[in-house]
Amino acid sequence: MGHPTIYPTGVTVYDPERSWNGFTIFQAQEVGAVLMDMNGREVNVWKGVHGMPNKIFPGGYLLTSRGRRSGKYSVQDGLDVIQVDWDGNIVWKFDRNEFIDDPGIPGRWMARYHHDFQREGSTTGYYAPGMEPKTDSGNTLVLAHRNARNPKISDKQLLDDVILEVDWDGDIVWEWNCNEHFDEMGFREGPKNTLARNPNYRPTQPEGMGDWMHINSMSVLGPNKWYDAGDERFHPDNIIVDGREANIIFIISKATGKITWKLGPDYDNSPEAKAIGWIIGQHHAHMIPHTLPGGGNILVFDNGGWGGYDVPNPGAPTGVKAALRDYSRVLEIDPVAMKIVWQYTPTEAGFLAPMDSNRFYSPFISGMQRLPNGNTLITEGSDGRVFEVTPDHKIVWEFVSPYKGKFVPMNMTYRAYRVPYEWVPQVAKPVETAIEPLDVSTFRVPGAAAFGDRAKEVSVEGCVPYEGSNALCVASVEDPEDK
Repeated sequence: MGHPTIYPTGVTVYDPERSWNGFTIFQAQEVGAVLMDMNGREVNVWKGVHGMPNKIFPGGYLLTSRGRRSGKYSVQDGLDVIQVDWDGNIVWKFDRNEFIDDPGIPGRWMARYHHDFQREGSTTGYYAPGMEPKTDSGNTLVLAHRNARNPKISDKQLLDDVILEVDWDGDIVWEWNCNEHFDEMGFREGPKNTLARNPNYRPTQPEGMGDWMHINSMSVLGPNKWYDAGDERFHPDNIIVDGREANIIFIISKATGKITWKLGPDYDNSPEAKAIGWIIGQHHAHMIPHTLPGGGNILVFDNGGWGGYDVPNPGAPTGVKAALRDYSRVLEIDPVAMKIVWQYTPTEAGFLAPMDSNRFYSPFISGMQRLPNGNTLITEGSDGRVFEVTPDHKIVWEFVSPYKGKFVPMNMTYRAYRVPYEWVPQVAKPVETAIEPLDVSTFRVPGAAAFGDRAKEVSVEGCVPYEGSNALCVASVEDPEDK
């Protein structure tokens, strides 16, 4: 499906009565982190930060990241994780994961951070009543990289995902290494063979590496009804992650490091998994905090696109990125019954499946946030669209980022988050002005004629045969306004 070259940006729809009102943070391509009100007015911009993601804390603090290691030697290795105040002053920093001495570049300590972090006090990093992230103390979970070798996976060097728990002084007090738990993930023999040949190989210097799992979200479960009912798999300290390249979501025990629950990488192995359907290239799997509607269920942005390992097939000749689908789904899953309890798909969006399904489609990045009123804030990341839907799928707020990059000529945004006005005391509560959706069947750019309008009347004065069944006619045009 093609897309228009001209379209409105900024806030395009806003129903103040049905929205959960507050400030929204998003990443502006090649600018930085932008905090805006419900009408799209920018109230602060932190220039030069990379986000991925940006998270607002009480007091107007921002948890974010800066800088990237040279792409010749890495895949998405961030230099550090920082907390800055309203004016951009650094009040906390972590970079002591690994000392990096790349050829021709001065050596330095580096976080090798990517994709996610969580501060103690908040399980997801977004607003939930009674679960505020600490701003001047506490530990931080950081998702990072280290290189590894594991012959059970491949003879090639691996870009491995690690989770680091870092105290306020920047010291690592706990860590978990993904490759060490390969046997617990349940890959079939065909995918194992594909992984051995090609663990999503990236030609970095000097050797190259396989970005085999590509975890893109990580968060603590926190208090939940499943654990309260005696299910040890969901201990509040346990951590949920998702691996984009393997189509897998799993929970790890904080105490033992072992996997206690998973969905994928095989979606044919049970009636429940078959009913959920293949989750492909997913992002931002997390457990809804217990103080929000749906608490205890798992939200995931099921991107579609391409992901997973399997035997070679016509869509994936090497078996890498073997599952394909050209539309996205937002799924809320009961992790005990293993069933979908709410969803937003092209059908709920009002599109005709399957012909029109790819009108809701972000094959990479993206995420969602459950709001206190039961609405869901969805980031359709690849086209920079963020929108809020009610439980019955009505769009009550919509924003399209106007920021397009030069290096990546897209207006993509990784994740957006909504926080209450009181978390940002530097700004008075703004005026909230409703924005009615445009009627696209009648709206026209100024100067353009509307289809069906009879601005002029045409009179045919005579015709002669011309080239077979065609006719060449003489006509006069009369403007009704001149009558």
